[in-house]
Amino acid sequence: MDPNVEDGLGYWETQEASLDGVLGGFGSGSLPRVDSLGSRLFLLNVLPELSTVPSALRPLNPPTRRTRGLDVGAGIGRVTADVLLHLVSDVVLLEPVDNFIQEALARGRASVSPSPDAKHPWRGIADNSKSVTFLRGTLQDFDPARPHDAEILDRVGCAPAQFDEAVSGFDVVWCQWCLGHLSDPDLAAFLRRSRAALRDPARSVIVVKENLCSDEADGSACVVFDEQDSSLTRSDRAWKNVFDEAGLKLVNEQVQEGLPDGLYVVKMYALR
Repeated sequence: MDPNVEDGLGYWETQEASLDGVLGGFGSGSLPRVDSLGSRLFLLNVLPELSTVPSALRPLNPPTRRTRGLDVGAGIGRVTADVLLHLVSDVVLLEPVDNFIQEALARGRASVSPSPDAKHPWRGIADNSKSVTFLRGTLQDFDPARPHDAEILDRVGCAPAQFDEAVSGFDVVWCQWCLGHLSDPDLAAFLRRSRAALRDPARSVIVVKENLCSDEADGSACVVFDEQDSSLTRSDRAWKNVFDEAGLKLVNEQVQEGLPDGLYVVKMYALR
């Protein structure tokens, strides 16, 4: 059975617009921090030039231009705030669920002039060094090569002129815990559109970070349908079959360690 867009949206519209709501009740434990640190380290391993800290092995050699990330199925902006804004200059955030995108907007706007007791203001927004543009839309309808065709809700951070002068395309397209709401054909089509939107096909990267079920005993693909939220959980082989269908090259893969017991295995894939 394939996911149904309206059924999936209907499920998420009943969830609280909070870390617990978007993380299935695990928002107050160690999961958010472990997950975001794992994501940053994985991305830096693929694109070390995004590092803002020199190391004994590699001198600091930051990009000479503004870098740009896309966060799809972004929920309340958790990955934008805790991963992408630490490493790139400008982020485009896409989310279809109204209460989630409104919460992301509220958090981004609160970071423009944070109060002294504000918790976790978004990096680079108050000093106008970074920006986040908020879009509302579904992955099925979204074309990363034409992001401004989507419904633009707002932008926070650096002045619009600074953002609009950036070269089109993305250095990083980040897809986490949302691609299960796409059927295989829709997912392959979305990944092909994302590949066409990469700024530099030789360096830019699409990151997929998703739950995994087990492959079948013979090593073939397995897919499990969840009626509650109308989503698919794919096995490693099932993900790689779709990547092949989309014409993508796998450049790195890693299991996320340190997550609470009882959850699906979570794996990160870097693709071009």
